[in-house]
Amino acid sequence: LTTFDLDEYVVEALRAGASGFLLKDAPAAELVQAIRVVAAGEAMLAPSITRRLLDKYATHLPSGDEPVPDTLHTLTDREVEVLKLVARGLSNAEIAADLFVSETTVKTHVGHVLTKLGLRDRVQAAVYAYESGLVRPGAQ
Repeated sequence: LTTFDLDEYVVEALRAGASGFLLKDAPAAELVQAIRVVAAGEAMLAPSITRRLLDKYATHLPSGDEPVPDTLHTLTDREVEVLKLVARGLSNAEIAADLFVSETTVKTHVGHVLTKLGLRDRVQAAVYAYESGLVRPGAQ
């Protein structure tokens, strides 16, 4: 939680292991929700920060011509599908509705993705999805 709305602070906090980053002017309800999200093992960034980071770093992401990492082949087709939806920023409930499965099933798939790829949280999963070329900015 900070007053400094600078990309460098966000990047350094995430590199240091932060699972959330909100500005002090966030409404109380958003802060409470962020605490719950992080306590549940997920990650939370202020929406304005997420948009800026995507805009700033999208030009540094792979073009799609790069080979797919071998670790991606360890995932099932359904896990790849879930990873793509996580990278789009969907919540477990939204993914469940999109795939016509339960939220518990989605949590299981997300857990398998994180474990198989050696990732800490959904933020790292989203970054992995973009860096591996699995998803591209603006693509649905």
